Amino acid sequence: MRERIGIAIGASSDPQPKPTAIEKARKFAERLSEYRDEVVLITGGDGGLMRIASEEFSKRGGVTVGVIPLEDESLSEGHPRYNPYNTIVIRSGATFQMRSIPIVRSCRSMVILGGGAGTMIEAFLAYIYGKPLIVLKGTGYPSDRLEDLCVDGYLDHRRIVKLRFVEDPVAAADLAYELAKARS
Repeated sequence: MRERIGIAIGASSDPQPKPTAIEKARKFAERLSEYRDEVVLITGGDGGLMRIASEEFSKRGGVTVGVIPLEDESLSEGHPRYNPYNTIVIRSGATFQMRSIPIVRSCRSMVILGGGAGTMIEAFLAYIYGKPLIVLKGTGYPSDRLEDLCVDGYLDHRRIVKLRFVEDPVAAADLAYELAKARS
């Protein structure tokens, strides 16, 4: 059996995500689902934009992997961070921040769909681990400003991996697939 390509998202778990980010997350996951026979979507397993992307991807036949932080392992339906669209649930036993390490290390490319500090931590981890990194702009979240931290597309002098900044969520999905596929 051929290994599937893991594409991860960094995304806000805000129970009431920003409307622009919701629309972009839906379009991203809808487009990524066209690659569902080759790709699995890896998320932090929570609500907010992660839930929205997981729902869109899974309802189109895609497999989602939710890496649940220790703090959320016992959430039940009705809780704002509960995500019923995790096809595979990994109870990480790790805190919110620590669970980001296996998410990033397990993917072949990562897309930042919009978020705050936790999402940006995942972007920095992807950079450190040399994972192709796409940042969706225009979400209304602080992650939109990651480009301001870059010099020539890199987060520091080591120039580990050049960040790609994209406004169009469909283009972000295609680019994530292409870059992940190139790492096969």
